[in-house]
Amino acid sequence: MTQPIRIALAGPGAFGIKHLDALKLIDGVEIVSIIGRELPKAQEVATKYGAKHVTTNLDEALARPDVDAVILCTPTQMHAAQSISALKAGKHVQVEIPLCDKLADGRAVVETQKATGKVAMVGHTRRFNPSHQFVHKKVRAGEFHIQQMDVQTYFFRRTNMNALGQPRSWTDHLLWHHAAHTVDLFQYQTRSRVVKANAIQGPVHPTLGIAMDMSIQLQAENGAICTLSLSFNNDGPLGTFFRYIGDTATYIARYDDLFNGKDEKIDVSKVDVSMNGIELQDREFIAAIREGREPNASVAKVLPCYEVLDQLEKQLG
Repeated sequence: MTQPIRIALAGPGAFGIKHLDALKLIDGVEIVSIIGRELPKAQEVATKYGAKHVTTNLDEALARPDVDAVILCTPTQMHAAQSISALKAGKHVQVEIPLCDKLADGRAVVETQKATGKVAMVGHTRRFNPSHQFVHKKVRAGEFHIQQMDVQTYFFRRTNMNALGQPRSWTDHLLWHHAAHTVDLFQYQTRSRVVKANAIQGPVHPTLGIAMDMSIQLQAENGAICTLSLSFNNDGPLGTFFRYIGDTATYIARYDDLFNGKDEKIDVSKVDVSMNGIELQDREFIAAIREGREPNASVAKVLPCYEVLDQLEKQLG
């Protein structure tokens, strides 16, 4: 614990800032490098968070001996290749969701992690939100068995803007990004692999080139089912809302907050050391590095999610 874990962060956009804010709350962490597409913006972020190195070139940061680990908050299409580059450079890596948008690329990351022995995990934040942790502990204790998960992932995103209202340099995807959260969580919470998966999608946007609406059905080997509705067309409450219907209770998770089926709030403040899912995710990354162990949401543990997404993509054709 005497030596700090020295972090480089690539992609200081809306989600990169969430990680930087979380890392500031974790003891024994030093932010040493910021890698951004636009140097002036990256420099501004580096100044705010005390990073001494700024660049537009990830390889430059990976070559630095004072970088132990990298967090990738870059466009989806870069995730797998950048993860492999980081691992081969001897760095631990946490890559934001999704691990990949092609299954073969995700498998290549897993193989590279095995070859290098470095910590590699994916930002499947739902595993860490106190709300979902509460449900997971109930399941593990045998106090709650999930019969169905009903999930809505809704945004109003008819133009290519990020969460801060800034233009994106890449196009987001309902299947490979947003459905990945739920597909992984469903298997994690039921502790059972998906054996049936179906999907339909609405019209493809004429300029973005993606489907703006999608519906997915899943069934786990233990019989539990999941219904997932996704939309970039929803002009209303934004975000992802999970309803767990089980044998002993109904729970509704809204990010870090949890409610029962009657919409009465459940206190989850003692579930973990923080109420911030991103912070808890980053704490797991740092702890896994220090302890030399496989993290929760390791690339190997989340790969089954991407196998389901690949199956669904082929179905959508």
